[in-house]
Amino acid sequence: MQSPETPLAWNIAVDDAPVALSARGDLVAVAGAEGSVRVLDAASGATVGAVDLPGGALSVHLAPDAGALAVTGPMGYALWRRSDGRRTSKLTSAWSASAAWADGQRLAVASGRRALVLDADGEELWRTEPAASTVTDLAWMRQGRRLAVAAYGAVRCHERHTEKPVATYPYVGSHLALAVAPTGKWICSGNQDASIHIWRARDASELTMSGYPEKVSRLAFDDSGFWLAADGAPDVTVWDFSGKGPAGTAPRSLRRHETVTALAWRPGAAGHLASGGDDGTVALWHATSGRPRQLLRPVRELAGGGAPVAALAWAGPHLLTVAWRDGRIRTYGAPSRTTV
Repeated sequence: MQSPETPLAWNIAVDDAPVALSARGDLVAVAGAEGSVRVLDAASGATVGAVDLPGGALSVHLAPDAGALAVTGPMGYALWRRSDGRRTSKLTSAWSASAAWADGQRLAVASGRRALVLDADGEELWRTEPAASTVTDLAWMRQGRRLAVAAYGAVRCHERHTEKPVATYPYVGSHLALAVAPTGKWICSGNQDASIHIWRARDASELTMSGYPEKVSRLAFDDSGFWLAADGAPDVTVWDFSGKGPAGTAPRSLRRHETVTALAWRPGAAGHLASGGDDGTVALWHATSGRPRQLLRPVRELAGGGAPVAALAWAGPHLLTVAWRDGRIRTYGAPSRTTV
């Protein structure tokens, strides 16, 4: 249902089936499966820029200051610069699963078994040694001084002064998603073996959350770093990382979708989460309310019309953008910081 509290701000359609969204500042970017990326004004949906990546797209990432964009795909990656519209494509023939901005001037890109760190113009600053397999995800730590790189068998952390890892967090398995708590205390991987593996960053002590019915391919910390949302089941699970962490605790379970296809925390620390499902429904949650083991229901739903939700992104606390796989892109308003 669409309620008066979630008015539709704008609505467009794209020809290239969406696979990813990114929102930063006043911009939203949508990447399509065939490699077309449209950069849109978050408030109006007007086109601000565009870039194409031959071979298709897997992920898209706006810089924190919304001054640049990176798109990655099976054949390489491409960059777009807002100030002059400059577009740069790097067709490396290496699988580029993801990218992560340290700030507006430095970007890490997965490139086959390595991670490349680039400046904003795409010039390489440094690279990691090859991992055991294709790099699947990346995340910056320590205010952009350390790069966490996920590949088969471990998450390895790198710094500029050496090609070798400065820290290794092993776990035998295929890591599909990587999340580092904004507090810097926790490193988490979602895995092909239907588990979440957790390391305490300072001493590499570890914990495995197993028993998910499906692989865990989506992880997201809220801005406080105290709450982690995950897929891997029909219910979204939300784990409490405050205090000593989730060891010995149970998650909250958010029940609405048969299959979870997207997760996005609202900016801020209010505990508001948006989730999308393969039935096209978007659910809005007070995800940190209640108690462990409690089954929560959505506060509100946004009907999508049947096509699966491809991606969700908050453009600040007041605008939620939804992309469906049939090409529809909608942005909804959320005028109050305290309600969803």
